[in-house]
Amino acid sequence: MRRRTFLQRVGAMAGGVTAMGASSGEISRRKLGKTGIEVFAIAMGGIVVMNLSQKDADAMVRWAYDNGITYFDVAPTYGNAEERVGPALKGLRHKVFLACKTEKRDKEGAAEALCQSLKRLQTDHFDLYQLHALKTREDVEKAFAPDGAMAAILEAKEKGLVRFVGFSAHSEEVALMALERYPFDTVMIPVNFICLLKNGFGGRVLEKAKETGAAVIAIKALAKTYWNGERKVAKCWYEPLMERHQAALALRFTLSQSPVAVAVPPGDEGLFQMAVELGKQYRPLSDEELSTLQKLTEPLTPLFPLRD
Repeated sequence: MRRRTFLQRVGAMAGGVTAMGASSGEISRRKLGKTGIEVFAIAMGGIVVMNLSQKDADAMVRWAYDNGITYFDVAPTYGNAEERVGPALKGLRHKVFLACKTEKRDKEGAAEALCQSLKRLQTDHFDLYQLHALKTREDVEKAFAPDGAMAAILEAKEKGLVRFVGFSAHSEEVALMALERYPFDTVMIPVNFICLLKNGFGGRVLEKAKETGAAVIAIKALAKTYWNGERKVAKCWYEPLMERHQAALALRFTLSQSPVAVAVPPGDEGLFQMAVELGKQYRPLSDEELSTLQKLTEPLTPLFPLRD
């Protein structure tokens, strides 16, 4: 999808999309694509509790749940997040949607990683298990080989260890390739106002996901651009939007994109809590607000370039 075509679609969308189940003071409730599962539109990423004490992690998870969060996302690559999230969900596990991932591409490695994550997270199954960070076409080919990670994931699904299957990617090309190979339930990909408005990145994946019925798990909604100098937020490799009004517009933009079901905010504790509060006030963007975002993009470099 070229930038002009996407901007036309966004312009038509700005005043007409409504949040499913949204009301003042509540995070919108949305169907997670063809799974039929209903979740809140903001998720908690495991990085939020990474490196916190267990006591503080417990408190953060409970705060998230008490504020409407039902989708929790974690991965072995997020430091000690699994070890923190597992105990923190004690007593809540049956009430939440728990997603995990594997960066392994081979069957044996993926099966072992799955078992280790189940143990760390103190659960007998994952609601969603994902191929993590597909970067290249070779990654997809390896994962779908007869001895690849997908074989382990599908076997785990047959055994009841996994309910739904998804993947994450930061490349349009790779995401589209994966969506052609298997009817995934979810796709996790950056859905960012700068990337979409400035170069159209993500537009083709949104369209393909809509076609296949896959729910989009949006990341990088609050990303601004690359750090210029010192990194001021430890858990963000990119510079996030920290001004509340700008962050609100950016988050509402992302949540307005169909078929985005849920957005995972930055891993910084303060930014996560701000995103949750902003999510409670979700409403579609007006034409004037969309114009404000377009102006904000002008001096900024998109984190993810569009490649044919």
